[in-house]
Amino acid sequence: MKCALVTGGSRGIGKAIALTIAKDHGYHILVNYASNQTAADDTVKSIKEAGGSAEAIQFRVEDFEEVQTKLNNWLEKNPQSIIEVIVNNAGITKDGLLMMMEEKDWNSVVDTSLKGMFNVTRTLIQPLLRNRYGRIVNVASLSGLKGVPGQMNYSAAKGGMIAATKALAQEIAKRKITVNAVAPGFIATDMTSELPEEELKHQVPMNRFGEAQEVADLVSFLVSPKAAYITGEVININGGIYS
Repeated sequence: MKCALVTGGSRGIGKAIALTIAKDHGYHILVNYASNQTAADDTVKSIKEAGGSAEAIQFRVEDFEEVQTKLNNWLEKNPQSIIEVIVNNAGITKDGLLMMMEEKDWNSVVDTSLKGMFNVTRTLIQPLLRNRYGRIVNVASLSGLKGVPGQMNYSAAKGGMIAATKALAQEIAKRKITVNAVAPGFIATDMTSELPEEELKHQVPMNRFGEAQEVADLVSFLVSPKAAYITGEVININGGIYS
């Protein structure tokens, strides 16, 4: 059974990605979540209702030992399964100016996006190398490319993710494993629901926020065989706000 792991896959962009790659490629989807089991179960239910296969798997991506324990236990229980797609999507925001930012707000944001990407990818990289095939897609952000005031922690986390994408791509390209990042701008999700959309959309040349499905369709292309010669890239999906 060929599988794809989507971290933070219970809601928003992660949910759209999980549903789309299940439909487009027939992967058994591991829907990772940290605490919201109800949302994760709902994503699994939606995938199954669409004719796909999925299960929820709980772990906090920022905890290396927990990631290893949960994923290695799953691999031991499913010896005939191959996780050949990793989508590092888990992320949180704790916005604030640096002069008022608490250390815990820096650590939690960086640990979830950047350290979480390391923890998950490090745990699963050996099977990918042995299999000599794989797709890794890291969900970064416009903030990681241009920096956003009030989001120094988030910008640092996503900027680090982008640099790590480029480095890892070169390390494992000979094993037919691609590593790419997508960098969404303003996307209509729970994370952006409190932003003043009517005001901010005028900063976007397309004059609208993007949809989670549009990001999911891009990720689906990157995990497909059609993207076999694309690696180490950061693809913007932001309506032209940073082009």
